[in-house]
Amino acid sequence: MSSEQGIHKYILALQWPATSEADYGALISMEEALLRSDLLDACGVVDGHDFGAGEMNIFIHTDRPLEAFQHAMTSLSTDRRWASVRAAYRPINGECFVIVWPEELQVFSVS
Repeated sequence: MSSEQGIHKYILALQWPATSEADYGALISMEEALLRSDLLDACGVVDGHDFGAGEMNIFIHTDRPLEAFQHAMTSLSTDRRWASVRAAYRPINGECFVIVWPEELQVFSVS
């Protein structure tokens, strides 16, 4: 973990259902869009992704997870996949996620 990532308190996870190579390509495109955007610069840093077990995730290290989610939404909301996003955050060294979106979601985990 880089020192820049180490100074943040939380990990925000953006998650979508995924099963195909096309899904993986979309994940990479969305991650690159976040990296190109300067919106997250003030509140977080994109820390990679994972793909498997029927899901794909982008991780953002941040001190302000709700603000980081809003910036991610601004950056990615034109992507058709944004409608199916699930988002939650947890402390860097924690295990329990706090659900951000959708509001009615009851359980969130990263496989």
